[in-house]
Amino acid sequence: MTERQPLLLQSDASDYEASRGPARPARSSPPDNTLVNVHSEDSIAVHAAASASGSGDEDQAAVDKGSYNPSLHRTLEHPTSNSETLVHLLKGNIGTGILAMPDAFKNAGLYVGLFGTLIMGAICTHCMHMLVNCSHELCRRLQQPALDFSDVAYCSFETGPLGLRRYSLLARRIVTTFLFITQIGFCCVYFLFVALNIKDVMDHYYKINVHIYLLIMLMPMIVLNLVRNLKYLTPVSLIAALLTVAGLAITFSYMLHDLPDVHTVKPIGTWATLPLYFGTAIYAFEGIGVVLPLENNMRTPDDFGGTRGVLNTGMVIVACLYTSVGFFGYLKYGEDVKGSITLNLPQGDALSQLVRLTMAVAIFLSYTLQFYVPVNIVEPFVRSHFDTTRAKDLAATILRTVLVTFTFLLATCIPNLGSIISLVGAVSSSALALIAPPIIEIITYYHVGYGRYNWMLWKDFLILIFGLCGFVFGTWASLAQILNDRTH
Repeated sequence: MTERQPLLLQSDASDYEASRGPARPARSSPPDNTLVNVHSEDSIAVHAAASASGSGDEDQAAVDKGSYNPSLHRTLEHPTSNSETLVHLLKGNIGTGILAMPDAFKNAGLYVGLFGTLIMGAICTHCMHMLVNCSHELCRRLQQPALDFSDVAYCSFETGPLGLRRYSLLARRIVTTFLFITQIGFCCVYFLFVALNIKDVMDHYYKINVHIYLLIMLMPMIVLNLVRNLKYLTPVSLIAALLTVAGLAITFSYMLHDLPDVHTVKPIGTWATLPLYFGTAIYAFEGIGVVLPLENNMRTPDDFGGTRGVLNTGMVIVACLYTSVGFFGYLKYGEDVKGSITLNLPQGDALSQLVRLTMAVAIFLSYTLQFYVPVNIVEPFVRSHFDTTRAKDLAATILRTVLVTFTFLLATCIPNLGSIISLVGAVSSSALALIAPPIIEIITYYHVGYGRYNWMLWKDFLILIFGLCGFVFGTWASLAQILNDRTH
């Protein structure tokens, strides 16, 4: 029920499963909306092989594929309405990233951040449409009711140019790997966010190193993440969502109070800090992983796309919120703005202290849902090495403990919240949101065509170059800042 939660139930995420061929279509997202009665695990491979080989009557196959409507072949136990899908889309995009937007504006400058965030939102939204359109095209081509992100990557290569079909499993594994890296990165950010906000409250009374707070959090975090059933985490998610909304509302009231003149902050940042802006902004906008699961579970999936569809409506709201928080947060606190806007609230004010604690508790509770994704990717592979149920459960428990401890160690090594957010965004979020979609679209429509003057191909190349530049320079700038902080 929090950001990017629909990723939780992707069932094809491990290399162990990848070795068995492509996974079945995404069966659910979020946890209370389940897609059932879809084709078997091997059906995608069978249809992909048939499509790739061109066997059978090609004319009849073209008629069948042209008349096949994937949404009519989905059997949903609890389909979501348009409004429910919109709420889940907002939850999937609005998280800790929104609190880091003022720091992003500091790196970009007030006006570059203003227009850059809107442009970034438009590009990310277009990439989401690209992924959905490719999913529909591949579903019709393979006569499958639904595909998830990894399946789309696999099927695009499997039915694409002959020279690329050997890399279909590799494409699937790469997408899965970046999903894993993204979620581990989110967990590190959550760990550090909670520790820094608690430290900021306690510093008013007595000062302790942030590493002590991280260590104190480790054991409760391990215990909480031993819960394996998402059903028991639903109340936790609801509480976290309510606390987040309350905290954001109060934070906004602080930002809008007694705003200075726009001339008090720099309008344009430097070239050296622009890559840091890119990393933070793309981290905040990275909700592409929730798009396909949400569309797959809609009662009326045709309402998801389109000019006034659910996707555009939700992303306009998200872009406006991010732009507003970034603009007013940077204008309010200027160059003193921190990695999370909550850390800039008045130290001695009781209400601001309550906001920090509220957001810390909300993110602490949300960690379990973010953590479920990397566990769900690795756990099937670990369990496959044991025979008895008891041994499998023990191995799963050890795995959860090790992964939580791993995120704790990463958060300990990088105690700068802004740097770790920018790094996660530049490395994994740019790969999933800006690099993968144009590559998938180019390969998917290889046999179909790219439109008049090959406009689709040129557009995809421009987005791909933009994503690669952000990936390289954003990663470089983030690592440089992290290393610079450690030497001081």
